[in-house]
Parts: sequence; C-alpha cells; structure tokens
Amino acid sequence: MRSATSSIPTQQQATGGAGATKKKMNGYVGFSNFPNQEHRRSVKRGFNFTLMVVGESGLGKSTLVNTLFESKVYPAKESDDGLGLGGSAARNGTAEAQKRTVEITSVSADIQENGVKLRLSVVDTPGFGDSINNENAWRPILENIESRFDAYLAQENRVNRSKIVDNRVNALLYFIKPTGHSLRAVDIEFMKQLHTRVNLIPVIAKSDTLTPREVEQFKARVLADINYHGIHIFKPVSDQYDDPETIADNKAIAAKIPFAVVGSEKLVQRPDGTRVRGRQYPWGIIEVENETHNDFVSLRQMLLRTHMEELRDETDVSLYESYRTQKLLALGHVQDNGVFREFNPRMQQEEEERLHAAKMTKLEAEMSAVFRQKVQEKEEKLKKSEEELYSRHKHMKAGMEKQRRDLEDKKAAVAPPGPLPTHSAVHLDGAPRMPSKDKKKRGFF
Repeated sequence: MRSATSSIPTQQQATGGAGATKKKMNGYVGFSNFPNQEHRRSVKRGFNFTLMVVGESGLGKSTLVNTLFESKVYPAKESDDGLGLGGSAARNGTAEAQKRTVEITSVSADIQENGVKLRLSVVDTPGFGDSINNENAWRPILENIESRFDAYLAQENRVNRSKIVDNRVNALLYFIKPTGHSLRAVDIEFMKQLHTRVNLIPVIAKSDTLTPREVEQFKARVLADINYHGIHIFKPVSDQYDDPETIADNKAIAAKIPFAVVGSEKLVQRPDGTRVRGRQYPWGIIEVENETHNDFVSLRQMLLRTHMEELRDETDVSLYESYRTQKLLALGHVQDNGVFREFNPRMQQEEEERLHAAKMTKLEAEMSAVFRQKVQEKEEKLKKSEEELYSRHKHMKAGMEKQRRDLEDKKAAVAPPGPLPTHSAVHLDGAPRMPSKDKKKRGFF
C-alpha cells in the first residue's frame, strides 16, 4: 500500500560526490519499499550466526547459551548439578575429561521465531585454561578462526560462487572467572592475540558469587586492564540515523560491559507463585531476566535483538577484510588501484598533457643547467688562458727590456769620450773640397 507523501518542488543540491546531486521527489515513486523487499528476502533465506564461547570448564558456558536462545542448543549433561557445572567440570581431574577438553567442538541448531529462521552454530572450547601451563592456550582457537576465514576466501575465489557457506565466527563470548581481583595473564594474552580477528565480548561468569559492590569493582578493574593493553572489544555505537531512544539504549548497554551474567535452564517459583528462570538459594532467588540481579538481559539485547547484524557486518567488512588483505599481500598479490577508477577520456587527456608539460619543463630545466655549466666551464677556461697569455707577455716584455738595457750599456762602453768630427770640408786625400759653382766654371780640364 502506498504511503501518503507531500508534494514538494524539485530541488537540486550539489553533494560531496563528483557530479552527484540530491533531489527531492514531487510524488511517490516506490523505491522506498526496498527495505520491505530486503526483509522478505531475508526472512525467506534465513540467517546464519556463529557464536564462539571460550572459558574454563565449569563456568556455565553451555547453560548460558541454552538460556540465551531458549532452546537446548547443548544437550543436557549426565552429571549436571544445576549450577552450570557439567560433566566436564565434575570430572575435570580424570583422564576422560582431559581427553575431551583438547578439541574445539561445534554444535549447530536451526531455530525459528515468528517465522524467522536462524541457523545457529556454537563453537565451544572445552578445557581452555584448565592446564597448568596455558602459555599457548590461545593458539588452537586463533587457528580455528583463521581457518574459517581461509575457507571463506577459497570459496570467494571459485568460479561458481552461488553456494558460499559462511561459517566465520561473528562473536566470541569470553568468560572471565569471577575472582574479584583483575584479569589473569591467560585472559590478557588471549584477548591480545584474538581481538583483531573476532568481535570480543567479555562476560563475567557466575556473577551471583559476588556482591553488587564486588561486581562493580571487578568490572572497573577488567576495563582498566583492557584499556591498558590496547584490547579492542565490541561496543554498541550510535550514528545520526538512530533515534534518541536507541541512542540511550546503546549507552546503557555499553555502560554494562563487561556483562556480569547468570545462566539457568530451570524455572523456580517466587513467593508470589509466579515461575521465573533463575537459581534457588537458601537466602533467596537469583532471577536470570531481572536487570537488578545481573546483566543477562543487556547481553541478550545486544547480541540478538539489536546488534546481531552489526556483529555480522563488522566481521565481514572489517575483521575479514583485514585478514584477507594481509593474506593476499603475503602471497604476493599487489592491487592496482587505477583499475577501479572511473575512466574519463577528457580527464585522461588533461592528465597526460599535464604529465607531458611537467616532463618538458623538467627536461628544459636540465638542459638549461647543463648549458650554464658548460658556459661556466668555457669562461673559466678562457679566463685561465688569458691569465697565461698575460703572464707570458709580461715575462717577454721584461726580457726585452733587460736586453735593451744591456745593449745601451755596451754602446755606452764602446763610444769615445769626445764629440765625433763633421764631414763637410774634408776630402779623402786631405785637400779642401771646391764649391760646385767653381767646378762648373772650370769644366773638366
């Protein structure tokens, strides 16, 4: 059914994208029903969710998972004592228990609620932290998570990808032993090794063994250790599309991390006659779904009702992509980012012209530098030749001047002391010379 829409004049506004515009429609078009189409397709296909639980034996992991999903995901254990201490905890010191706690097991169940189908896979790690030496207890779990990433990557690289099975771990509930002090070395090392591969959700198991004040103090110490070691844990975040109620709920859930929880699969009767899921003690009843008793409701709210898709999306977009990039780079694959750019002939031509102009400018600058260098070398050579010629000229001039002075000195030494006689009136034979007029008159005889 079409929803009523107001007629608004078309407006065009430039946005941050290249050439993108934002327009308001004049009337109903129909693509606003796309979320409904996506909802129908999702309901038809169903959902997959893989949850991993990690913690020491006897902390109530199986009980909490069954309580979360209101179903027998884990079968009842023979020696279950009703306190979350299953057979593995009761026989923790036996060889049989030791044999069962060295493997990582997986349990799958198909759950349906209001027509929505969920394929739930729970990965358990029995025996984690039970050994005397837990130095590398995190390694099998990390290898299991990365092997699931590798399997998904191999399916993505197949020719036919129509049937991809996604068994990647979407969330990891890490059960912290309620010591009341702080995180142990095995807890810190585990979270440091795995926080980049999976969405970590710390949980304080069996919080009913602590008083409310001890719970708050223990939470503060756990968060201080997590922040000090730079461990990233999953927290609900809000954005601009969330309404004020959602933002307030997200803040309330984030304030309760790490979740102090109590699990129980049994119904107990309260004094008023109503039956609730909880634990019966001589001093009273611990109600699982009472927010004043523990944080089970907040954990379920975040894990299943409000942030399940965000956990799946964070796994796919952030954690898996980071691992995939590192894996492909380690194998020698190099991505050419230019392949993913939009092709625009005019922009490409302008880019080529710009690169050519820059190249020519660079060549011109190099040629000019070479020319100036050669001119400078030539000038230095000519200056040096000029200095050599001037030095030689000066030396020759000094030599000639010395020779002239020597000749003058010799001349002065050879010449007589008196003045030299004149040749006007003396013949070779000693007789006086007759004037030319008298000679003409006399003739020859």
